[in-house]
Amino acid sequence: MVEITRLEPKEKKGLVVVITGHGKGKTTTALGIAVRACGHDMKVSIIQFMKGDLYAGEWDGVKKMNCRIELIATGKGFCGIQGNPYPYKEHRENAQEAIQIVHKKIEADPPDILILDEINNALHLKLVDLDQVLQIIEQKPSPMHLVLTGRDAHPRVIELADTVSEITEVKHAYRKGIEPQPGIDY
Repeated sequence: MVEITRLEPKEKKGLVVVITGHGKGKTTTALGIAVRACGHDMKVSIIQFMKGDLYAGEWDGVKKMNCRIELIATGKGFCGIQGNPYPYKEHRENAQEAIQIVHKKIEADPPDILILDEINNALHLKLVDLDQVLQIIEQKPSPMHLVLTGRDAHPRVIELADTVSEITEVKHAYRKGIEPQPGIDY
């Protein structure tokens, strides 16, 4: 049997991780981080800024895991696309409520990892303001990891991040007229 070694960094540092780009898999990557954190018995909070009007498998998936992962879907869907019926004002109000939830999480009992899913989109669409996102980054507790997902990450956010990954679309089934598939796309 192979002996398994657990690595411990000499210095623990909370990272700022940005997952951006126009390819499929930004949220999926963040959920992979949450699963990995589960294995280390870390506390994870996921706040979804744009998702909330259409069912996503991760909502029930994280409930079924025996982990300290909470997922809060605050959005009303993707503003201005796919026939989303909600006016901009409602999207902005929801995103502002999500910002308040982020601050409460950080101030009350910060998780080991805080994932702000689709916050880059929310910023690009002006549902949240750049200074709000920068404040979250600058005021995050030192040991807490912060993961920001979504297309069109702002250059200033990228500059402040420790790790940035850009997911590029090479090919997508949607372009061939194939509808989104459960377990893969949502």
